[in-house]
Amino acid sequence: MNNLIEIQNQIEKLQKQANEIRAQEFDKTVQEILSKMTAFGITLKDLEAVKGRTRKTASATAKPAAAKYRGPNGETWSGRGLTPRWLAALVAQGHAKEEFTIKS
Repeated sequence: MNNLIEIQNQIEKLQKQANEIRAQEFDKTVQEILSKMTAFGITLKDLEAVKGRTRKTASATAKPAAAKYRGPNGETWSGRGLTPRWLAALVAQGHAKEEFTIKS
């Protein structure tokens, strides 16, 4: 059975192996990148321009939907997605969903 010291020695040995492999593959990877940059005419300026851009997702730029329904305890629902429990319970009790529509 391995003890802690043996396991730590194995970890150290594997870390050295990983670093050696990383160093070997680094040069190959850089050469592949340079080859593709040359083939596509990409410059460092192009890379810097892309690096500075941020991607905007719809959820990051979209405003939340306005509330369309309001419950007796102040709960709100936009009318999108699943019906909230509070409204489903009221409808099950015989109320109409339209009773809770917010009047503009």
